[in-house]
Amino acid sequence: MRKIDTAEIENAVYRAALHAGVNLTSSCRQALKSACAAEDDGAAKFALGELIKNSEVAREKSMPVCQDTGMAVVMLEIGNEVFLTGKPLAEAVNDGVRRAYADGYFRKSVCDPITRRNTADNTPAAIHTELVAGDKVKLTFMPKGFGSENMSALYMLKPAQGVEGIINAIVETVKKAGSRPCPPVYVGVGIGGTFDGCAYLAKKALTRDIGTHSDREDIAAIEDEALRRINALNIGCQGFHGKTTALGVSCELAPTHIAGLPVAVNIQCHCVRCVKEEI
Repeated sequence: MRKIDTAEIENAVYRAALHAGVNLTSSCRQALKSACAAEDDGAAKFALGELIKNSEVAREKSMPVCQDTGMAVVMLEIGNEVFLTGKPLAEAVNDGVRRAYADGYFRKSVCDPITRRNTADNTPAAIHTELVAGDKVKLTFMPKGFGSENMSALYMLKPAQGVEGIINAIVETVKKAGSRPCPPVYVGVGIGGTFDGCAYLAKKALTRDIGTHSDREDIAAIEDEALRRINALNIGCQGFHGKTTALGVSCELAPTHIAGLPVAVNIQCHCVRCVKEEI
């Protein structure tokens, strides 16, 4: 059994939040550059170039890469041989978020859903925990902006709709969103599980590097075909048309009930920010 004080988790959240606020993931930067190089449409090429420049300035000057510094999403894989000491886990995570958003001068965007009163420190974070084998804690921090989050959707399909129904749901979600989620987007898809579990799978899919594929060939084929059809929509960067409406599609799945086929589609804008750390 290994003891880990939750102060270590708090500090890891703090570091991850500060880094994520000003840096796109390396796979996102590369995907934007590749899309720009391949683009023929003048307006779309210009828009992609500006997104790339913006990310470079943010990184060089340690400034937020987007004005929407997001709602903090924290995923924790906690080893079954870990014994946590110190303050409660959720308190530690939220303290890390609170400190980072203050020190990074990041916009505080979290509020009561009814009164709309701001919590003033960007907490509470959305915290997801999984118990896994081992004696380590794996932390993933993702600030999620709501211009894209608002364009997400969940479908309870009939099993008979099958693969074609899944792909249609993914493409239809992006089509309806249009330019509103600041494309080119990154699309996370959850397949199976339950109503709530499916949505988590879609969020988790967004933590994968853009361009990676599922280990299962049939799921990888869904990813490729959905991406092809999305880019055929000609929405393009910021809605200026062009070849790239989505940088990638990533799917995660779980077994489901014989009577159901849940599919969740979580849209991420071009500003993909995700930091992983192991304790």
